[in-house]
Amino acid sequence: MRRRTQPPPAPLPQRRGVDPVRVRLPVNREDAGDGAWATVREHLVARMTGAGPGVVEAMFHAGAVVGADGLPVAPDAPYRPGMFVWFHRELPPEVPVPFPVEVVYRDEHIVVADKPHFLATTPRGSHVSETLLARLRHDLGLPELGAAHRLDRLTAGLVLFTVRPGERGAYQGLFRDRRVRKEYEAVAPYASELELPRTVRSRILKERGVLAAREIEGEPNAVTRVEIDGHRERDGLARYRLLPATGQTHQLRVHLNALGVPILGDPLYPEVTPATAPGDFRRPLQLLARRLEFTDPLTGARHSFVSGRTLQAWTAPEEWAGA
Repeated sequence: MRRRTQPPPAPLPQRRGVDPVRVRLPVNREDAGDGAWATVREHLVARMTGAGPGVVEAMFHAGAVVGADGLPVAPDAPYRPGMFVWFHRELPPEVPVPFPVEVVYRDEHIVVADKPHFLATTPRGSHVSETLLARLRHDLGLPELGAAHRLDRLTAGLVLFTVRPGERGAYQGLFRDRRVRKEYEAVAPYASELELPRTVRSRILKERGVLAAREIEGEPNAVTRVEIDGHRERDGLARYRLLPATGQTHQLRVHLNALGVPILGDPLYPEVTPATAPGDFRRPLQLLARRLEFTDPLTGARHSFVSGRTLQAWTAPEEWAGA
């Protein structure tokens, strides 16, 4: 069994809370595929096919590609299997999410943040600097901050981060081992015939490249307790309390949709709707991660955090309807 080489620490600082890109040159033919390169530059040109003509060459000539010592890698530097290089990618233009991030709690081990709708938790795809992680790293001066779990970009509410990379596994284990009590709130249509409370169990499949998840036959991998927390006759809406025992992608959205009460503002369930234009922050998904409770694996302290956010369709329905 081949032992994996641990990468050296990044020699470049973060930019706007975003880490530099790290590339490890393939060690052998299986890793390299059909490629054979004389120089580091040739490998990156072949690897970064989406960068555009001349972009990689310009990075080398500008000294923007560095080795583990922090020194620029020359354009003609020979290819060395297993070598690490770093560089900063050009960040795509992003529309700022115009909502503040609230820090609910902070100590030497963890940070708990109250995420607004539309802000991604961590960099992914076209959302890089406009993410909760990048904002917190920059604003709090914590470059090693990492997420212990994630929320969908469209979902608001509480997210747990760890201050030290070496402690992240202990907190991620809380979620993996289901030792975190998570409570969500959602606004959706009221259905008088729906018998609640109930526990929904199903098998959810989320395929790469497919926007919406779906339920399939098989052993359940998604479990949600669904309760009702009030309803209104005047607009036919209800507020639901959701207690997930598992954490499948889009689990709560899929389960409420399967019950016939899809969450307001959901662009995927019951059907995929056209994407809104960048900068359209009206009518957010009415789903909120309201509460997080757990025993700290390092200090033994019992934590209970509550979001200060509200769901507009419930607290300000006229504004929601007119959005």
